[in-house]
Amino acid sequence: MKTGDNQREPSVVHARGLRMSYGSTEVLKGVDLTVEPGEVVALLGPNGAGKTTTIEILEGFRKRSDGEVRVLGVDPDDGDEAWRARLGVVLQSWRDHGRWRVRELLSYLGLFYGPYREEVFDPDELLGLVGLTDHADRRVGTLSGGQRRRLDVAVGLVGRPDLLFLDEPTVGFDPEARRGFHELVRRLTGTAILLTTHDLAEAEKLADRIVVLVSGRVVADGTAAELAARIAGEAEVRYRLDGVEHVLSVADSTAYVRELFARHGEAVDDLEVRRANLEDVYLALVRESESARESELVTA
Repeated sequence: MKTGDNQREPSVVHARGLRMSYGSTEVLKGVDLTVEPGEVVALLGPNGAGKTTTIEILEGFRKRSDGEVRVLGVDPDDGDEAWRARLGVVLQSWRDHGRWRVRELLSYLGLFYGPYREEVFDPDELLGLVGLTDHADRRVGTLSGGQRRRLDVAVGLVGRPDLLFLDEPTVGFDPEARRGFHELVRRLTGTAILLTTHDLAEAEKLADRIVVLVSGRVVADGTAAELAARIAGEAEVRYRLDGVEHVLSVADSTAYVRELFARHGEAVDDLEVRRANLEDVYLALVRESESARESELVTA
């Protein structure tokens, strides 16, 4: 986002060479990561890849072993209360007092931001944003799982954060609740979001950019389309011709299909063209990275 003809707003998250070790075990091995103002970035990776450690360092909950890190222009190790007030955090689960009424809880939490934020969300405005207006006077303990997750997001947004961390936000959601949550995230314009998820379809729907972390290293960074182009330049074409099934990979599926019909016309049946999706890309990246790591261990 430009602030002038030759100026850009500084990155909300800027990490270079981020490293983290627990004893002799190196969990992060030189991670580079950026999040720009208003951008939604999905951090993907298998269990043990280092996603949680990365997020905890950026939130200021864990000290890194080495590397350069700035979040909202501040080293998280030095972040004070005013800095923390600019962050919103939505964890996988959050324990609270189920006897609080929804509006009362948000009003109470808003008081803590008063010394640090010029403007916080009005509880009723926030309830409208997350779709809980009709439940404002209900006790938290009576909300459904989907409603409760919306309240979790509302809690993370009370202080109008510049950066919102969403950790596996839709775990346990049914399809309707998940769809409603995705609509909510799309409405959060202007807030940078760093999302961790194992739901690849969710990442593809919500993220402007996807970062794949494997064994403590970033192995890919780009849009879903860019990652797909990197892994698979060809498309798979399936069809039947005179009762015989054909399966092949082609670089230009459009030209191939056009020529196929020009030559065989209605004799072509059950045509299917399949291009790589994010799941294909992700699995290929993980396999490639883990294979390279195994080779390193063998030759070490």
